[in-house]
Amino acid sequence: QVQLVESGGAVVQAGGSLKLSCTITGNIFDVHTMSWYRHTPGRQRDFVASIDSVDRTNYEDSVANRFTISSDKAKNTVYLQMIDLEPEDTGAYVCHALVQTITSTIYRDYWGQGTQVTVSS
Repeated sequence: QVQLVESGGAVVQAGGSLKLSCTITGNIFDVHTMSWYRHTPGRQRDFVASIDSVDRTNYEDSVANRFTISSDKAKNTVYLQMIDLEPEDTGAYVCHALVQTITSTIYRDYWGQGTQVTVSS
């Protein structure tokens, strides 16, 4: 059983900063890629940022200069440092990971429950 647990969401004013965390637990053999998505009502999950096993990162264009994704592989934890937050950044930030468990030979998708970020203007 693999679980992803996010934390760090809050209500902040525009221009503020937050740091989100997501820790992966369970019978993990390897984690290939960890990502953050943003879910807002009436929309599908929007990609925000990702980091792979060799620390290559990818960002959605609107956050590329304001958000930084990083990871601590020893802790199976991924972070999202967000600065200069805008009301458009509001949403539930959901963690995703491609994980190979110790009982499997393939990688599977796992998702967290999300942590709410609300940016007031």
